[in-house]
Amino acid sequence: MNIKSIERNGNQAIIVVEVDKELMETGVSKAYLKVRKTISIPGFRKGKAPRKMIEAMYGAHVFYEDGLEEIFPEVYQFAVVDQGVKAVGRPSLTDMSIEEDGSVTLTLTTDVYPEVTLGDYKGLEVEKAEAVVTDEQVQAELDRMAENVSSTETVDRPAAMGDTANIDFEGFDNGVPFEGGKGENFDLKLGSGSFVPGFEEQVVGMSAGEEKDIDITFPEDYVENLAGKAVVFHVKCNKVTATNVPAQDDEFAKDVSEFETLEELKADIRAKALEKAQKQIDSAFENACVELAAANATVDMPAALIEAELDNQMERFAYQLQMSGFTMEQYAKMMGGDMATMRNAFRGKAEQQAKINVTLDKIIEVEGITVTDEELEAEFASLAAQYEMEVDKIKTLIPVDELTTSLKTRKAVKLIVDSAVAVAPKTEE
Repeated sequence: MNIKSIERNGNQAIIVVEVDKELMETGVSKAYLKVRKTISIPGFRKGKAPRKMIEAMYGAHVFYEDGLEEIFPEVYQFAVVDQGVKAVGRPSLTDMSIEEDGSVTLTLTTDVYPEVTLGDYKGLEVEKAEAVVTDEQVQAELDRMAENVSSTETVDRPAAMGDTANIDFEGFDNGVPFEGGKGENFDLKLGSGSFVPGFEEQVVGMSAGEEKDIDITFPEDYVENLAGKAVVFHVKCNKVTATNVPAQDDEFAKDVSEFETLEELKADIRAKALEKAQKQIDSAFENACVELAAANATVDMPAALIEAELDNQMERFAYQLQMSGFTMEQYAKMMGGDMATMRNAFRGKAEQQAKINVTLDKIIEVEGITVTDEELEAEFASLAAQYEMEVDKIKTLIPVDELTTSLKTRKAVKLIVDSAVAVAPKTEE
C-alpha cells in the first residue's frame, strides 16, 4: 500500500491510499469464496459457477466492494493508525478508483479527534465544603438502629401515635363508594403520614373492634376525581399493635454494636458519617476541578465524538435499569417520552463528558504522562483482589491498552486536583 495524500479539514481527515493488486486480489478471492454458493448461472449448478464467468456476466469488478471489506482491517491499520490519524469511528469510503494494473485507489473520509487548546488546568480555585456531621444526624442513625431492633406487641387499649392500627376502611362520596377507597386488614402506622391528611389523627383513640365514620376533605392537588371533595370513610379497627423501642443507653450500645457505652457508639457513628461525607466532598471537588479544566479548554467538538459518548452513557444507564428489572423503552414510556426523548436528555452531559475526555487526553500528551510495567502489574493485582479472581484471569478480561489509558487518565485527574486551591463556598443570600 502507498499513501498518496492526507488532508485535514477541521474535524475531518481525507486520506487517499493506493492498494496494490496483490492485496486487492486477496480480498476479492475471499469475497468470491463467501458468496459463490448463493450465485446461479445458466449451465452451472448453484454455487459451482467459476469466478471468471460471474465477472463476465456481472462485471469485472463485481467482487471489489466485498473484497475491500475483507482487507479493510489491513487498510485501516496502514492508512489511519500507522499514519497517526486519530480517527473517531469507522472511516467512510467516498471514492474508489480501479486502475488498469489492478491496483485500487481509495479515498477515505473520517472524523478525527479535535485539536485542543488547553486553558488553565493547574492551580485552579475551586469551592470545597467542609465535612460536618451534626448531632441530629447522629441521633437519626441511633433512632434507625433502635427501630431495627424494636419489638411489637398487640395491646388492649386505644391506639396512639406511633402505634400500628390494623383497619378495614371504605370511602363514600355522597353515600356512594368511590374507586380506590376500600381496604381490608391494612396496617396503618399512625403518624407515618401515609394516608390523606387528617385520617390518621382520627384513627388515634380507636380500640380493637371499634367502628366509626371519619370526615375527610381531600387536598386540592389530589387526583382529579377527588380533589377538594369532602368524603366519609367508614373505619373498623381490628387490632392495635405497639412498637417497643429500646432505650438508648449503654445496654443498647452493647446489643447493637461492639462498643461498651453509648458514647463510644455515638463517636463511631460520627466518625463513619464524617468519613462518608468527606469522600462525597472530595469526589465533588475532583469533579468540579476537572470540569473547570475542560471549560477552560478551547475545542471544536466533532459530532461523532459526542454521539459516541452519548452511546456509552445510554448503554450504562440501560444496564442500571436492567439491574432493576426495566428496559430503556419501558423507562422512557413511564417518563412520558420515547427513546429519542431519553437520548436528548443525556445529550448535555455527553457533550460535557466528551470535552472532558479530550481535555484529559491533551493534558496526558502535554505533560508526558506514562505508565510503568510495575504500575500495570499493581493495578492488575488490585483488580484481581477486588473481584476475587486470579491475576491471569483478569488479564484475559481487561486489555492492557485499555488499562494503560485508564491509569494515564487517573494521573491527569490527580495532577489537576493536587494543584487546585480549595476555597470556601460562597455564602448564599
